[in-house]
Amino acid sequence: MISRATLYSSVGGDTIQILNTAKYLRHLNIEVDILTTDVKINYDEYDLIHFFNIIRPADILPHIELSGKPFVVSTIYVDYSEYEKQNRKGLPGFAFRFLSLDQIEYVKALARRFVNGERIRSRNYLLRGHRKSIQYIARRSSLLLPNSENEYRRFRENYAVSPPYAVIPNAIDTKLFDLRSTPDPEFTGHVLSVARVEGRKNQLNVVKAVADTRLRLDVIGNYSPNHRKYYDACRTEGDRAEGRIRFFPHVDQEKLVRIYQAARVHVLASWFETTGLTTLEAALLGCNIVITNKGDTVEYFRDFCYYCDPADVLSIRTAIEKAHRDPFPEALRKHILNHYTWEIAARKTLKAYKSALDENSA
Repeated sequence: MISRATLYSSVGGDTIQILNTAKYLRHLNIEVDILTTDVKINYDEYDLIHFFNIIRPADILPHIELSGKPFVVSTIYVDYSEYEKQNRKGLPGFAFRFLSLDQIEYVKALARRFVNGERIRSRNYLLRGHRKSIQYIARRSSLLLPNSENEYRRFRENYAVSPPYAVIPNAIDTKLFDLRSTPDPEFTGHVLSVARVEGRKNQLNVVKAVADTRLRLDVIGNYSPNHRKYYDACRTEGDRAEGRIRFFPHVDQEKLVRIYQAARVHVLASWFETTGLTTLEAALLGCNIVITNKGDTVEYFRDFCYYCDPADVLSIRTAIEKAHRDPFPEALRKHILNHYTWEIAARKTLKAYKSALDENSA
């Protein structure tokens, strides 16, 4: 498995997806190594390569070019163009209003090289550009592995390609997120927002939404690289709530279990979500769910949750207040256990691997 260089230093949903997919594949006796794109790899040791994040094609291309191995791609195809065009501040925000999604991502890849030191290791990426690089990867993949049917549909329509695919759902670890854990009384009845703190996750509007209520909000997560100013803006806005809004750094999942069980609501009002892993986790442990209406969330959560418009503070506040009042739908927990566990995801992933290898041996 190969993913971004910052997989561990900037933990995100893709980090959890990779670690748990590998963990449960090993339970099925599959040998799996997790490697970042910036390390030297002996490809001869592997039968198959599994890439993550097709929107970072510069990370994928050099390994395709060097390995000659069959590969699959967990697309994690997010579209943050609305955020980039309408809410990104400063000179980048002004420039992005005139660029397409692929042009924006190309500029961001170049920026990561100079700001974070993330090398672009594929000359072909620079020559082809972002859009054609993604199309190249998709056409040569044995399978794409989107997290939902809707994700694949969006990808197919936006890139005018129709490669074979298998839906692999995002999921929760039922062994870790155990209902028998003891709730943490410090968070009883609170509203939670668990995610990396960055503009795309939209914590600032969540803080604004809660600041004018009597509810207590806990924002849990480290701020992303280059997003310190955004984090500071969230803290400043939270000061209006006179201690009812608190900020915590990244919390390990074992501790999160107890926090989720105590809390009342989990909110993820992002500008886009393929799923929202923390939302699945919180829902399993009894939180009512407020989630963005942008992306693929309806396919996962159906009518079991409260949808909000990330651009509209009133929409977010109304959804949070209703979620805080209403009883928890036990049917949501059953829905998650029946469809979205890592055991299920691993079995589907292994089936996809076998299909990819069979195709390449034919």
